[in-house]
Amino acid sequence: MPNLLFQMLVRGANAVGYTNYSDDIVRGFIEEAGTAGIDIFRIFDALNDVGNMQVAIDAAQKTGKIVETAICYTGDVSDPTRTKYDLKYYVNLAKDIVHRGTHILAIKDMAGLLKPRAATMLVKAIREEVDVPLHLHMHDTSGNGITSYVAAINAGVHIVDTAVGSMAGMTSQPSMESLLSALEGDPRDPGLNPVTMEKLSVYWDTVRDWYGPFESGLKAPAADVYYHEIPGGQYSNLRAQADGLGLGAQSWEAVKRAYAEVNQLFGDIPKVTPSSKVVGDMAIWMVKQGLDGRAVLEKARDLTFPASVIDYMRGGLGQPPGGFPEPLRTHVLKGTPPLVGRPGATLPAFDWAAATQEMEVLAGGAVQRRDVVSFALYPKVLREYMEHRALHGDTSVLPTPAFFYGLRVGEEAWVDIEPGKTLIVKLLSVGDVEVDGARQVTFELNGQPRSIRVFDESAKVTGPKRRKATPGRKGEVGAPMPGRVIDLVTTVGEKVSAGQKLLVTEAMKLETVVKAPIEGLVREIVSGAGESVEAGDLLVLIEEIAPVA
Repeated sequence: MPNLLFQMLVRGANAVGYTNYSDDIVRGFIEEAGTAGIDIFRIFDALNDVGNMQVAIDAAQKTGKIVETAICYTGDVSDPTRTKYDLKYYVNLAKDIVHRGTHILAIKDMAGLLKPRAATMLVKAIREEVDVPLHLHMHDTSGNGITSYVAAINAGVHIVDTAVGSMAGMTSQPSMESLLSALEGDPRDPGLNPVTMEKLSVYWDTVRDWYGPFESGLKAPAADVYYHEIPGGQYSNLRAQADGLGLGAQSWEAVKRAYAEVNQLFGDIPKVTPSSKVVGDMAIWMVKQGLDGRAVLEKARDLTFPASVIDYMRGGLGQPPGGFPEPLRTHVLKGTPPLVGRPGATLPAFDWAAATQEMEVLAGGAVQRRDVVSFALYPKVLREYMEHRALHGDTSVLPTPAFFYGLRVGEEAWVDIEPGKTLIVKLLSVGDVEVDGARQVTFELNGQPRSIRVFDESAKVTGPKRRKATPGRKGEVGAPMPGRVIDLVTTVGEKVSAGQKLLVTEAMKLETVVKAPIEGLVREIVSGAGESVEAGDLLVLIEEIAPVA
C-alpha cells in the first residue's frame, strides 16, 4: 500500500512496552520503525510528562517522518468541580509540546470521556493558543463519540479518527460511515462516499467474528465509562484478566468499581498504557483480596502489592500530575528508595552485544538489528516466541480460524507455507486422553494418513496435590492468587529479613512480588520458577529467628 500513511503509537519512554526503557532502546526502536515504513509517530506519555517524551520526539524527528505529539485527556473540562484537569492545564500542555517541536498536536481520549460541550470548549481553547494541525482520537464506549466529533469539527479540529462500521463503536472508534452521513452537506464534509466505505465494512465483518473471544463483552454503549474511566484499549484485556483469575460476571462489576476507587487512591491520574495497567492490576488485586479503597489505606503497611504498583509508586513511569499520594506511597514502597526525575536518565545503557549473542543462540543463526530491538523491549515474550518457533515452526502461515480454534473432525485447512507450496491438512480423529494427558491424533497431509501424539493442555491429569500454607503460621508463605512462579530470588538456607523479596508470581500479566513476612532462615522452597500455583499453595517455608535476649 505505497500511497497510504502508516501511523503508530509510541508511549514515550515506554516505547511500545509497559515500563521505562533506557534512551538507547527508545531511539533504536524508533529508527527501526521508521526504516520499516512508519510514516507518522504519535508520541505520548501515560502521565502527560512532556519531558518523558523528549527522547522519543527527538528520535522521531531525526527519521524525517511526521511527528504527532499527543495530550492524554482525562477528567471533564465542562465540569467546574473537576479542577485538576481544567482548560488551563491542557492549554499549557499544548503550548509546551508545540514549543518543543511537533508537526501535529493530538488529543488522545483513551476512554471516550470527552463530552460534546467539553469537545467544543477544549478544541476552541487549544486552537486559540497554538498554530499546528489538531487531531482528535477518542473511543466510543459511551455512545457519544459521533456527537463529540461533530462538536469538535464545528469548533475547528482538523483530523478525527474513525473505524469502518463493522469494527466501530463501543470500545473502538466511532463509525466512519455514520460520521460521513452526519457531515453530508456540511461545509466540512470530507467528500468520501459512504457506499464505497461500506465495502470495507462488509469485509471486516467476517474477520471480526474470528476474533470474537477477544471482544470487550459490551453489547451496547456504556455511559458508566464516565465513572470508572477504563480506556477502550484496556477494557477487553482487563475483562479477560478478570475472567482468567476466576472472577465472574458479578465480580467484573466489582472490578470496575475498584478501578474507579484505585484512580482516586492514586490521586486521579491519566489512565493509558502503561498507567492504566497499573490501575487495572491494583483493581483486580483488590477484588481478589476482598478489599475496598478504605481497607487498602487502613492495611497498606502490611499488604503485599502487585509489582506494577510498586514500580509506579517508585517513579518507574515518571511523575504523575500533582505528585504521588502519601502516606500510601510510603506504605507501598516499604523502604524501597524512590526514583527522582526522569527514569530513563538514570537507566544504564542496554547491552546490545550480549543481547545479540543470546538472540543468535535462540534463533540458531544470525539475526537482524530489529530482532535485537524486539528482544530489548520484550525479552520474556521474545524467548517464548523463539521457543514456540523451535517447537512448532512458523504458525503464522495457519489460517486464522484454524490457529485460534483448531479443526473439527472431518474439517480441512489449506496452509500456504510459501508461494506455490500448499499443505492440505484434514483432521480424521482425536483419541481419548491417555494417562499422561496426551491424545492420539490422526489426520491426512496432502492425502497421506499421518498419526501423532499431542498433549492436551486442558486435560486433567491425576497427580499429587500441592501443600497449602497454614493460615496464621507466619513462616509459611502462600501464593496470594492463582498463577505461575516467574522469578525466584531466594535460596534454601538464606537468611532473609521481613519485607525481603522472595519470588514473583504472574497471572494474566498481573505480577505480584511475594515478600518474607518475618525474619528467618529459608528452610524449604516448595514452588520453583515456572511452576503453576493456586491461591494458598505453599511457596516458601521460613524458620523464624528468635530475637537475641
